[in-house]
Amino acid sequence: MSGADDIKNAAEKAGGKIKEGVGKATDNESLEAEGRGDQTKASAKQAGENVKDAAHNVGENIKDGFKE
Repeated sequence: MSGADDIKNAAEKAGGKIKEGVGKATDNESLEAEGRGDQTKASAKQAGENVKDAAHNVGENIKDGFKE
């Protein structure tokens, strides 16, 4: 995974945390829920990137095994 994706996902998650906090502080349930949704979406993207990286690593290991 690229560092840019890591930063982007972390920023989205942090933004969601902020929205959730502001929603709680202002008693705005809609904003609070939107913040939780943003965090969930960022976590799902991160998980997808992790799976993609793991699959890539497995492929590289198999390819390296054939070289030996």
